[in-house]
Amino acid sequence: MSSPQLIGPAPRTTEEAEPSRWRRRVVPDDILREASGRLGAISLIGAGLWVVAPLMGHFFGEMSRTHPKSLHLWHADAVALGSVIVSLALFFYSRLPDRNPRVVLDLGLAYMVLTAFALGQMFHSEDFSGHSTEPMISWIGVVILMFAAIVPATPGKMLVASLVSASMNPLGMLIARARGTWHFEPATRALVMHYPDYALALVAVAISHVVTKLGQQVTRARELGSYRLGELLGRGGMGEVYRATHRMLARPAAIKLIRPETMGKATGESAQVAMARFRREAETAASLRSPHTVELYDFGVANDKTMYFVMELLDGMDLETLVRTKGPVPAARAIFLLRQVCDSLAEAHARGLVHRDIKPANIHVGRLGLQHDFVKVLDFGLVKSVAGAGGGQSLETAAGSTLGTPAYLAPEMAVGAPVDARADIYALGCVAYFLLTGQLVFDGKTAVAVIAKHLHEAPVPPSRRTELPVPEALDRAVLACLMKKPEDRPQTVAALADMLAAVPVDEPWGEEQARRWWQVNRPA
Repeated sequence: MSSPQLIGPAPRTTEEAEPSRWRRRVVPDDILREASGRLGAISLIGAGLWVVAPLMGHFFGEMSRTHPKSLHLWHADAVALGSVIVSLALFFYSRLPDRNPRVVLDLGLAYMVLTAFALGQMFHSEDFSGHSTEPMISWIGVVILMFAAIVPATPGKMLVASLVSASMNPLGMLIARARGTWHFEPATRALVMHYPDYALALVAVAISHVVTKLGQQVTRARELGSYRLGELLGRGGMGEVYRATHRMLARPAAIKLIRPETMGKATGESAQVAMARFRREAETAASLRSPHTVELYDFGVANDKTMYFVMELLDGMDLETLVRTKGPVPAARAIFLLRQVCDSLAEAHARGLVHRDIKPANIHVGRLGLQHDFVKVLDFGLVKSVAGAGGGQSLETAAGSTLGTPAYLAPEMAVGAPVDARADIYALGCVAYFLLTGQLVFDGKTAVAVIAKHLHEAPVPPSRRTELPVPEALDRAVLACLMKKPEDRPQTVAALADMLAAVPVDEPWGEEQARRWWQVNRPA
């Protein structure tokens, strides 16, 4: 990604402010984690090979009777056993949830050296008297190249680790010479025989240099204005969401990227219109101040036309994840969560804005300061203005994408009729249904089938699709939201919030219950 152009001035002295910190960051953390995962897989494969190879050696040795059991075989078995233990230790450490990927990769270089030492001992554990000492490429050279490709490391680290690893064959020969199992003169012959491995060590440094440059390019490509992108948090139809950090303030954030290809073939004047619409909608979203609306810090457009929103980084999970992993929620908790969503939507609707994509995945719940079960409504960057808009399209409409999500789509949106705040109320009724039952209001094999049911079928009351108790008043409130005609629904989210507040529950859900729940269920 090319360097971005912020809407608004960007700091000019960012690189001067923290040069040493960011120049040391060779490869982004998420790529390091992926590499440490691959290293763990390689170490597990290595453990398997260190078990299979000696067993095969013993088997074929017994078959041919050319390798009677002797001291050198027990020496090889001890080396193999030690290698298995080291390999498994690295594998299990790489799988720890809180492991530092940089430490894992540094251990990977040490593992390469130990593997080379073990190979050097195995290759020279037998009686090699009379064998050729002509220059050759050994398996250690292959191991060095493999680790250079899968373990991101600075060229300096790779140079040291590769040269030490390449020296394990000469060391093994010298140890065999001292034990009397290999006779050669002079001693420097051990170095001459394995000089190709040293040449491969230098090739490994070149590979490491290429990997380092690629990592630096990824890091630069992930810099958007004053923010530096980190790990990928999620991916949707309009783009990706990354964890990010402000380079001056070290403030964590989330950045949503809207890929240029989602804008279709917009060029020239239409592209300019799309950019202007993006800026207008972003400014509108940034003006929302409800504590239950995700805060928009910044927005911009990169030179490659990638648009981005910088939002607050949230602690918790979305309602989709909550219900899928923990099951339906009690009625009292559903009311507690839905009333907060109403608070967010009330401000937007008062400004003439319709969200149009209310769904569990766009409603986040978690911790904010000392408050628990605190709701944040997401994706206000793509709202639609209905206040004197005269049918103007939003950015999402201009992109040619389907409005909303079929499972939460109001009937009037499905047929292309004018949309107002009552479409969000319908979608919120679908969210309430999902919270209470763990099931969609309507399901089907295709999106068209689901939309057809939203248009024509009457929903089953939530109380009949869950084993949890659902008060009759809550049943009525949810079904009222799901009426086909907008005029038959609650006309405002404030009215819906009042209906929810009036639902009688045995034990209201509050901060104390929410705090206890999150102490047990807070995600890592």
